[in-house]
Amino acid sequence: MLGISENSVRGFVEKDTSKSFSELDKRPRMKMTSRMLLIMTIPVIIILMLPWTQNVRAYGQVTALKPGQRPQTIQSILPGRIERWYVQEGQFVKKGDTIIFLTEVKDEYFDPKLIERTNEQLLAKEQSVNSYVDKIKANERQIQAMESTLKLKKEQAVNKLKQARLMYTSDSMDLVASKMNLSVAENQMIRMQEMYSKGLKSLTDLESRKLKLQETQAKLISQENKLLSSRNQVLNSQIELSSIEAEYSDKISKTESDKFAAMSEMYDAEAIVTKMRNQYANYIIRSGLYYVTAPQDGYITKAITAGIGETIKEGTEIVSIMPFKYDLAVEVFVRPIDVPLLDKGSLVRVQFDGWPAIVFSGWPNVSYGTYGGRVIAIDRFISENGKYRVLVGPDPNDHQWPNELRVGGGVNTMMLLKEVPVWYELWRQINAFPPEYYKNTSEKTKKK
Repeated sequence: MLGISENSVRGFVEKDTSKSFSELDKRPRMKMTSRMLLIMTIPVIIILMLPWTQNVRAYGQVTALKPGQRPQTIQSILPGRIERWYVQEGQFVKKGDTIIFLTEVKDEYFDPKLIERTNEQLLAKEQSVNSYVDKIKANERQIQAMESTLKLKKEQAVNKLKQARLMYTSDSMDLVASKMNLSVAENQMIRMQEMYSKGLKSLTDLESRKLKLQETQAKLISQENKLLSSRNQVLNSQIELSSIEAEYSDKISKTESDKFAAMSEMYDAEAIVTKMRNQYANYIIRSGLYYVTAPQDGYITKAITAGIGETIKEGTEIVSIMPFKYDLAVEVFVRPIDVPLLDKGSLVRVQFDGWPAIVFSGWPNVSYGTYGGRVIAIDRFISENGKYRVLVGPDPNDHQWPNELRVGGGVNTMMLLKEVPVWYELWRQINAFPPEYYKNTSEKTKKK
């Protein structure tokens, strides 16, 4: 009867005797069906012709725009023992406020007067350097004095040598004169003998001439001795001049050696002083690191290391802190196939967890509870989850993001692409084609 079974009742039931069957045959079935189909088709066609904004869906979380505004952990620079806590979880701290106080655990820093004693050692070593400096100056003055004395001694020796040479020259001339006198005396003696033999001169005159000759000979010998003495004096003056130069050169070299030795010791002492100054500065800085302070204004979110008397190593995370002032942003992760469709400045619609929203995918203008954003940055390297991280910031031309947002909250984003008809989008989805690629016209205009 209804046409849903292979077994028919025709031949068993008489339609003429039944009013219901006769009325069924009279109803306008085709007209009603056509009308209903027409009524349903027209809205579907209208909907298929409506504009549809293609989008890329991505999920992520709320974060801070700048790296320095994101949650961070405060670590201990030094190993130590927890002595006292100054904060508690959820407390607001300002930059420089003390969070925890540590005491030393290394035996080389146990001395409570370590800085004072190091300063005393440093002052003593600096005085040692000053002593070496004074010694070097004394050696320099001694060298200057010896050089001045050497100059005077050399001048004196040179003058003495000149005198000896002049004396030698004078004695040489006297020797020549003595030789000439001897020659004259010998000639006179010969003539005196001839005259005596002839009887022209007396014996007395002859003997007187012999005495004169002997005196002349004696003077010649004396002059020769004097010349030899002058020559020896010249040689002695030359030797004395050389000995003066050698003596004072040896003294000056020895003093210079003492000076260079003092300079070497001074440089060693200065190196030790520099090292001790570095050590002294390190001790002062280390003493200030026992107090772990807040790097910026923020809220203490969690105490990672707790307790009193617990020993920690350097680099140990103590507490986590959330900065007080931060600029909101959203980080989402996009599939590699969708990354080429995005560009810096692309429009994004953001739905935050905890904020009710009515979202019509493809119709952002009629979506309720979403906020506008723009792509700020796209990572150049893929993340560990196999997707690319995209950073989205608030759109200055849209509604302001809620002030009650907390970093770490979940978000659902729609990155807007090109507008196409609904039928085209259905066709694209059925065939698994990628969305249309386009560039922001506003950004192109700005670049031009």
